[in-house]
Amino acid sequence: MDFSCKVMPGEAMGLVGESGCGKSTVALGVMQDLGVNGRVVGGTIKFKGRDLNEMSQEELRAIRGSQIAMIYQEPMASLNPAMRIGKQLMEVPMIHEGKSEAEAYQMALEVVQDVRLPDPERMLRSYPHQLSGGQQQRIVIAMALMSKPSLLILDEPTTALDVTVEAGIVDLVKGLGEKYGTSMLFISHNLGLVLETCDRLCVMYSGEAVETGSIEDVFDEMQHPYTQALFRSIPLPGADKNARPLVAIPGNFPLPHERPPGCNFGPRCNYFEEGRCNVGEIPMARVPGNDRHNTRCLRFQEIDWSAPPDVAETTEKAEVGDTVLKVENLKKYYEVAASALFSGGDKKVVKANETISFEARESETLAIVGESGCGKSTLAKVLMGLETATEGQVLLDNRNIEDIEIQNRDTRTISSVQMVFQNPFDTLNPSMTVGRQIMRALEVFGIGKTDAERREKMLDLLDLVKLPRAFADRMPRQLSGGQKQRVGIARAFAGGARIVVADEPVSALDVSVQAAVTDLLMEIQRREKTTLLFISHDLSIVRYLSDRVMVMYLGHVVEIGDTAQVFAPPYHPYTEALLSAVPIADTSVEKKHIVLEGDIPSAMNPPSGCPFQTRCKWKSDVPGNLCETEVPPMKRLAEGHEIKCHLADDILQRMEPVIVVTDD
Repeated sequence: MDFSCKVMPGEAMGLVGESGCGKSTVALGVMQDLGVNGRVVGGTIKFKGRDLNEMSQEELRAIRGSQIAMIYQEPMASLNPAMRIGKQLMEVPMIHEGKSEAEAYQMALEVVQDVRLPDPERMLRSYPHQLSGGQQQRIVIAMALMSKPSLLILDEPTTALDVTVEAGIVDLVKGLGEKYGTSMLFISHNLGLVLETCDRLCVMYSGEAVETGSIEDVFDEMQHPYTQALFRSIPLPGADKNARPLVAIPGNFPLPHERPPGCNFGPRCNYFEEGRCNVGEIPMARVPGNDRHNTRCLRFQEIDWSAPPDVAETTEKAEVGDTVLKVENLKKYYEVAASALFSGGDKKVVKANETISFEARESETLAIVGESGCGKSTLAKVLMGLETATEGQVLLDNRNIEDIEIQNRDTRTISSVQMVFQNPFDTLNPSMTVGRQIMRALEVFGIGKTDAERREKMLDLLDLVKLPRAFADRMPRQLSGGQKQRVGIARAFAGGARIVVADEPVSALDVSVQAAVTDLLMEIQRREKTTLLFISHDLSIVRYLSDRVMVMYLGHVVEIGDTAQVFAPPYHPYTEALLSAVPIADTSVEKKHIVLEGDIPSAMNPPSGCPFQTRCKWKSDVPGNLCETEVPPMKRLAEGHEIKCHLADDILQRMEPVIVVTDD
C-alpha cells in the first residue's frame, strides 16, 4: 500500500512480518515478476538510480540474474531436475558474460568451493535429487552469486532446513556478502536470524512498512506496537511458561479487502485511541535521536516502551505423576533393496532407531530434538502403531504395544496415543466441515451415544481450543493456518488422550500464532494431565515449553535430562553444536560460534563407533581411536542427566556455556 525502503551498497536489510503482509510481493516487485494480474500502480522501484518499472523486457533480462539475483524458499523450485548441477551453474556466466564453456566450468568449480560443498567435481556431475536439502540450497546460492550481483534477494532461504544447516548457510551468506560486497534484502519471519545476518531492519504489517531502523535501534528501542507485540510472542532465554507466559497478539491479520480505517494494526493494538488512530492515513514519522529510524505510529512519543507487559495469567506448574510411557532398548530397522527401482541386488538395512530408552510421566512435556533424519519421526510412528518395533519394548500403562499395528489396536489404546502433525493443511479433509471431522473422531473413539451428544462434546472441544462455535460449520479452506492447527489439536484431544505426540506442531505457523498455539497446548495439558512428546528442532520453543529434553542423533539418544541440565554445560558435543546454531532475537545474548562441518551420515551406512565422531570437534580429546571403534555407553552426569560420550569427566566439567545473557 505504502511501502518505502532503501538498501545501501554493501548493506544487509532484513524484511520481517507475518505471512501475508507483503514481504514476497516486495521481492517480486523488485524482480518485475508480479505475474499477469499484478502490477505496480504507484511509486517507483529504483535500482542504481534507474526505475525498473520503465525498463523494457530486454533491459530487465540483462539485469535479472546478473545484477539482481533471488534465492527462493524452496531450492528445488530453482533447479532443473533433468540437468546436471554443473551445466545449470555454467549457464549463468555463458549467458550473462559471454564466457566460453571452459571458463564457465572453472568459475562453477570456484563458486562451489566458495559455498563449502565437498568434492566440487562430483557435485558438478550430480543431478539435484542426489543432493540433500542443505546442499541444494548452497547450489542455488552459488548460482545466484555466479555473476557477482549488486543485490541479492533471499526469500526465507532457510525455512525448510535444520538449525545446524541453517547456521552454516547464514555464516556462508554473511561471508560471501563481505567477500563480493553484495547488498542483501533478507526476507524472514525469524527475528533471531535477521539479528545475526542484517545491519538494518524493516518491519511490515498488512502491506505497509511500520518501522525501519538499524538492528540495534529496532531491537532495543522499538517504537511501534506491532514490533513490540512480535517480540513479546517469541520465547527468549529466561521466558518461563508458568511465571511469564508468552503474550500472543490478539485478533487476526486483516485481509487486503478488509483493512480497517486509519491504522491497519489498530484493532489488535493495546494503545489504540478511538477517533485518532482510526481517522485518515498515518504517515511514517522520524524517531528523534536515532539514525534513519522511522515508525508509523501517531502515539509513539506518548507510550512508555519500557513498561513491562500486562502479564498473561500466571499458572502453577503441574504436578508430574506416574510413568505413562516406558520405552526400553527400542530398535527400528528398515530393509531396503540396494537397487530399490528393480528390487534386485543385496538387501541393505536402514537403522532408523538404535537402542532408545526413556520414560515419560503424566503431565510432563518431554521434548525430542535433533536434525532431520535422526529418527524422531520414526520413533513417533512406532508409538502411534504406524510402524512396529524391530526389537525392544514400548509400554503404555505397563501394556506392551510395540508390535501391535494401528489397525489391530483396541479403541482405548488408539484414543490414548494421539498425534498433532506438522502441517495443518494436510491433516484435515478438505470436503468435510470442521465440526464433522471432530465428530468423526468421537465416533471412532466410541464417545457419546447419539449424534446430539457428540455434537455437544464437539462444541466443548472447540471451546477448549478457543475457536468460535460457529466454526463447526466452516470448511477447512475458510480457516487460517493457526485455526486449522487448533482443529487438529481438538481432534487429538477428542478421546481423552493420555499421550499426545506433537510433531513440529508450530513450525509452519507465524511467530504470533506460535505463541497462541503453544500456550493452548500447555493449558490443555494442565487441565487434562496429558503427557506431551514435543518433537522439534526449534530449541527456543523447547527451552520454553519442556520439562525434560531428549537429544537424538542418527537413531541414538545422545543426551537426556531436565531442560535446565541439557541447556547448561557439560553438554554432549552434538547438543553444544545444536545450541550454538539456534538464532536468538536478543541483542544481550552472546553465543559461542560452532558450525558443524559436513552433513548427517546416512542411516544406511552409519559411521563405526560413536555416531557423531565424523563431525565432532572434541574427538581429539579422547585417547586412541576409541571414538571410531566403540559406541560410547550412556554415562550418568547427575540425577536424571545422561549422555552417550567417551569424553572424560574432567573435560566435560571444563565445558563453557554456549549461550550467555550479558545483561538483564
